[in-house]
Amino acid sequence: MSKKLKNSGLMAYAGTFGALLVLCVILAIASENFLKYTNLMSVLKQTSFNALLSTGMLLCLITAGIDLSVGANATFSACIAGMLVMNGITNPFILIVGALGCGALIGFINGTLLTRLHLPHPFVSTLGMKNVLWGVALLVTNSQMISFSGNDGVMWLGSATIGGFPISFIVVVIIYVIMHVLLTRTSLGRSIYCAGGNMEATRLSGINSANVLTFCYTVSGLMAAIGGIVSIGRSGICNGANAIQPYDTDAIAACIIGGASFSGGKGTMVGTMLGALIIAVLRNGFALLSFSSAIQNMVLGLVIIGAVLLDVTRQKMDAKARRMATK
Repeated sequence: MSKKLKNSGLMAYAGTFGALLVLCVILAIASENFLKYTNLMSVLKQTSFNALLSTGMLLCLITAGIDLSVGANATFSACIAGMLVMNGITNPFILIVGALGCGALIGFINGTLLTRLHLPHPFVSTLGMKNVLWGVALLVTNSQMISFSGNDGVMWLGSATIGGFPISFIVVVIIYVIMHVLLTRTSLGRSIYCAGGNMEATRLSGINSANVLTFCYTVSGLMAAIGGIVSIGRSGICNGANAIQPYDTDAIAACIIGGASFSGGKGTMVGTMLGALIIAVLRNGFALLSFSSAIQNMVLGLVIIGAVLLDVTRQKMDAKARRMATK
């Protein structure tokens, strides 16, 4: 039975990779600029930000939760660094640590609201947190765009390259390898999957589910903060108004396309990376083909709906496969 599950997982990767390949072929035909080295490196830069947010989102989805504040948290963390710059602090170490600490703290608060204050569902608490962070990001920056020009230490992660290859994507790959090992080779990883598969069974087996959930949301906040630092390097500024951008929906779509499920207990780092690449290639293709923002939003909305339908279909197929296996 485990062999069948393994083969099923490989088939899922093959399907997602195949979709990415087909999309690349279509764009290569539609635009002569798509396969240029500089454009492909641009795709990887775009992937880095969403891939970081998707890392934390995946942990939350595996536990049958969700974090709708990841995008706002990334912007908020960047704005914390901007606030420090406004107050004359330019030491890169202090700026980065301040941003990472605030991002992780927001994630911890999200986890606490869910596990200690027992709010009914993380959809409610994280959606509320998204709006709170939007307001706070505007307040701490006085609704201004703050430039990090000249502060190479902060901008390095999002702007530096090696032969044109973005450092940010290398960091993403390292983080994904670490998270893959965490999820597949440690007791904590097994506890995360267990919490998403059956919370009551998790409790009865002696696992502290509250601590597991708090850990997942804290990591989600930390990953969002790293994404915020990457965004500073890409744009050279922080802007509190970006907190309302649909970064969270891109992260959700990447996870679901990659094999995660809203019902919990499923999802891998490999699948999520493929999903993040698909979203980045789509957005890059929109830019190359000069699609209007209306068309872009419509297509991405359809992609998200399609990802949800894929999730539902996948659950039905898995349930049918389990019934066949018991016969």
